[in-house]
Amino acid sequence: MCGRYSIYESMDHYLKELAPKQLVINGYDLWPIERYNVAPTTRVEIIRPVQEGLSVDKVRWGWAPFWAKGKRPDPINARVETVMSGKFFKQLWPNGRVLAPANGWYEWVKDPVDPKKKQPYFITLREQTPMFFAGLAEVHGGLEPDDLDGFVIITAASDQGMVDIHDRKPLVLAPEHAREWVDPQTSPERAAEIAVEHCRPVADFHWYKVGKDVGNVRNQGPHLIEPREAPVDENGGQ
Repeated sequence: MCGRYSIYESMDHYLKELAPKQLVINGYDLWPIERYNVAPTTRVEIIRPVQEGLSVDKVRWGWAPFWAKGKRPDPINARVETVMSGKFFKQLWPNGRVLAPANGWYEWVKDPVDPKKKQPYFITLREQTPMFFAGLAEVHGGLEPDDLDGFVIITAASDQGMVDIHDRKPLVLAPEHAREWVDPQTSPERAAEIAVEHCRPVADFHWYKVGKDVGNVRNQGPHLIEPREAPVDENGGQ
């Protein structure tokens, strides 16, 4: 489902992987971001298209249309099966396409003996390269955050061994598809094709148990992603 994730390298690290020749118009520093435990409702860096190129903005994770505000917590995810046709995200599709760069995300697995106990796992790319979550956002781009600003991460169905961790996964795009996703020249039809057909396969990932400190949103630091066991892949291999 993707309810927590990490983004801890410098923004330059993600941009070089995404689009080394693409103009980025707003300033960002080269210091590591060091967000090992990004939680819903917090503001975090996303990449969005603007007239001059790309823009990096810190935007609140979670969004709802104005008519749904206050009725329930703002959703943080949107299902790829319905996001393009449903009423809720109609305002954002297709022109609100953004990317949420990341290093990995967390999922919790219930203990089969005691469902009250949950084991967190960290899921990342096997080659340890940047991830790009496909998302949708409303961003007004002012000097101060707008109450309506926010973003959601699109999710897809898991398959193979990752289903044992969770039945949903973020829509992770390879750099070439991520570039298309945030290109204003990409047609809605092509964007829909990317979303439906080009989520990176489970074989590109591995996952491992981590400590339960990640369950507290106040906790940060590299110890949160340290493995408690050897990583496994979709076949259960190490």
